[in-house]
Amino acid sequence: MGKEKQFVHSIQDQLIQWRRWFHQHPELGFMEYYTTYTIGKELEALGFTVHIGREALASSARYGVPAPPLLHQQEKKASSLGVDADWMDKMRGGHTGLVATWDTGKEGEHKGFRFDIDALPIHETELEAHLPYSEGFVSSNPGVMHACGHDGHITIGLGLAHYIAAQPSELTGTFTLLFQPAEEGGRGAKAMVDKGWLTDVDSFYTSHLGITPMKVGTVAASVEGFLASTKLNVHFRGESSHAGMKPEDGRNALLAAATASTQLYTIPRHSEGPSRVNVGKLEAGNGRNIISDTGYLELETRGETGNINNFMLQEAKRIIHASAAMYNVEATIEFVGESQGIVCDEDMLSSIPLEEDSYMNQILTSAKVSGSEDASFMINEVQAHGGKATYMLFGTALPFNHHHPSFDFEEDALAVALETYIHILQGGTTT
Repeated sequence: MGKEKQFVHSIQDQLIQWRRWFHQHPELGFMEYYTTYTIGKELEALGFTVHIGREALASSARYGVPAPPLLHQQEKKASSLGVDADWMDKMRGGHTGLVATWDTGKEGEHKGFRFDIDALPIHETELEAHLPYSEGFVSSNPGVMHACGHDGHITIGLGLAHYIAAQPSELTGTFTLLFQPAEEGGRGAKAMVDKGWLTDVDSFYTSHLGITPMKVGTVAASVEGFLASTKLNVHFRGESSHAGMKPEDGRNALLAAATASTQLYTIPRHSEGPSRVNVGKLEAGNGRNIISDTGYLELETRGETGNINNFMLQEAKRIIHASAAMYNVEATIEFVGESQGIVCDEDMLSSIPLEEDSYMNQILTSAKVSGSEDASFMINEVQAHGGKATYMLFGTALPFNHHHPSFDFEEDALAVALETYIHILQGGTTT
């Protein structure tokens, strides 16, 4: 058994324990206070230099930060769970996530690794067929769930950190581990980029469990197909009135929001590549006999390139304002997140050996994907400064889609991912 697999084998039970703990304690973007603290204390104990709060991210570059009352509520909860006061002071106001650095003191590459940490606003399935429920680690926060595998990503990052700390004499160079908040909605990566953590990174790696179904043991060294995206919140403001006695005095924001939500889907598809639009949330109305004075949408546009996404965005804005004009109401568009396109360096895993006793059994040059990723900001930043970067996938069966209440992944994939990252640490790249 190779030393990489020996280490992974020795920590495999711990990987599963970590994954299940984080799954049971999910937190939404920019409110991952307890998650950040738990990760940070583990890394401090290993000897990493840990940067939190405004040390880790540029405050003004965060997108879609929750409203202060909601942040305050989550901060009180985190404090009640035992988060130290000095940590809370640094994280307060939605400054979650952390950056951990390790300098071996020996000349070598500066390698960067990103692991996202946020959950989703989904109520988790409570059925015996759902492993987290049957094994007792279902979400303890009703309406919040790790339905995309980020609990596994945190776990992989902690496993990698433990390997770094266990090999002080063998490794060379510098390592930066970014545990990023608010990936969902494209909100958190740019804040870490703008803090400067990636300007001198030679090689950068991030990854995802699943995305496309593959057998456990399969590693995709890069991906093709992630879309540029823009996330918007829209507020419609009209005038309330009695629906029976004075309907002519009302200005119906509900109808404006409903019209916009359907008409957005009439935007033509773009001839130069894939494009998308989706309205994911619609709220409006006060009661059956009241002309609604408010309406609210959460939506997104996507495109294969920035130009295609910009076409979708401009058309979406036009339709939103036209829908508001139809009903003589006002529309305010709030920009709350974005992602860019990704072009990976495909050769970065080419020297990793496939040994008989390896957890890895197949390395694909590339995999086709869709969706969007705000790690695009990190990848593009590294490449803009002359470094190499890639986005990897680790195979798992996906009986339910990402962002589904019954989403789960095969926990054996954690060992595959950690072994891959360990090979990368030891120089498994082509530069």
